[in-house]
Amino acid sequence: MIQGLYETHLFVENLETSIHFYENVLGLTPCYFEEERRIAFFWVGKPREAMLGLWEKPKSQIYSQHFAFRCDEDFILNKAVDFLNERNLRPYNFLKDGSHQPMVFAWMPAIAIYFNDPDGHQLEFISVLEGEPKPELGVITYDNWLNSNLH
Repeated sequence: MIQGLYETHLFVENLETSIHFYENVLGLTPCYFEEERRIAFFWVGKPREAMLGLWEKPKSQIYSQHFAFRCDEDFILNKAVDFLNERNLRPYNFLKDGSHQPMVFAWMPAIAIYFNDPDGHQLEFISVLEGEPKPELGVITYDNWLNSNLH
């Protein structure tokens, strides 16, 4: 019955700031804007496959939300941190080692890196990895994930 997630929506404090971020910083394709209702929509990936909606609201109505963008494994491993740094976005992980490298959620398994949008929404680049889930490993580095699959 359910085949995937088609759209998600965020409340933002300044629609123009958020439009600039999602279009010019992240590279999403705008698909609809309505000035009167203060809303904007973006295609995520190929047009008409997934959509992000932004709704301008007063700051008091905005609370931090989270969603993830599906990306290629190679992008996350080799390019995502530079992509974020070049755009003055601070990449972060849950490794608790002070690094800004992508992490592996071994329970899935998937490799991911987090960053925030201008309203503090927690965004993520993620790619599901080959291999069997290993929830007992928790959140680990990619090298530790590779080593765990050698044994």
